[in-house]
Amino acid sequence: MNVDLRHNPSFAAARISLEPNEQVRAESGAMMATSSGVSIQASTQGGVLKGLKRSVLGGESLFITSFTAPASGGWVDVAHHLAGDIVVAGVTPSEPMSVTKGSWLASSAGVELDTKWGGFKNLFGGEGGFLVRATGSGTILLACYGALDTVVLAEGESVTIDTGHVVAFGETVNSQIRKVAGGVIQTLKSGEGLVFDFTGPGWVMTQTRNPAALEAWIKQIMPGQTGGSGGAALGGLLGR
Repeated sequence: MNVDLRHNPSFAAARISLEPNEQVRAESGAMMATSSGVSIQASTQGGVLKGLKRSVLGGESLFITSFTAPASGGWVDVAHHLAGDIVVAGVTPSEPMSVTKGSWLASSAGVELDTKWGGFKNLFGGEGGFLVRATGSGTILLACYGALDTVVLAEGESVTIDTGHVVAFGETVNSQIRKVAGGVIQTLKSGEGLVFDFTGPGWVMTQTRNPAALEAWIKQIMPGQTGGSGGAALGGLLGR
């Protein structure tokens, strides 16, 4: 499996080239196009209960689409539902990763996705109490809103990141959530809410834009409509 990124970082698309009979799995609705002969099959990947767990708790789609190349090989083009970047990373048995909701785009057949309880700190951080945990061995594609940055932390080194800007992080990183400013008034004045303090060793991927902020802005300019036709338009724009 080889990945060629195009149009990044603003409107990234990924072409995944597959060896004969090789398979790649992608988020439902992520496909742009495929070469001739590539078979497409949607399933819950592990049964209905696992699919529901991944969808309801982890924020990903109920169904995962599997693309299998024919005997001559083939390719699949995928893209995220929001304008932004795509990064290609590796997953190994010794280096699994935690991914926030909506950031998983695709992965090779050797990567397993499950839902992991991230603790109440993630629940109150607005990213949901559950994270998608990628284990196994293979290639994973992560997508975001805006551009992707990777912060590499040395042993004992710390960084503070707004909860809505976290995409993924390695399991060797320790995290703690807190209010960025004291009290409700200070939070309103600063325009910030909750942040993560990550401590190394390890890495954290971030996105330069916050999808929740986009949703809040659209609701602000469409007052009184988010429950009706405006809500449907909003859901279509955000891909939810």
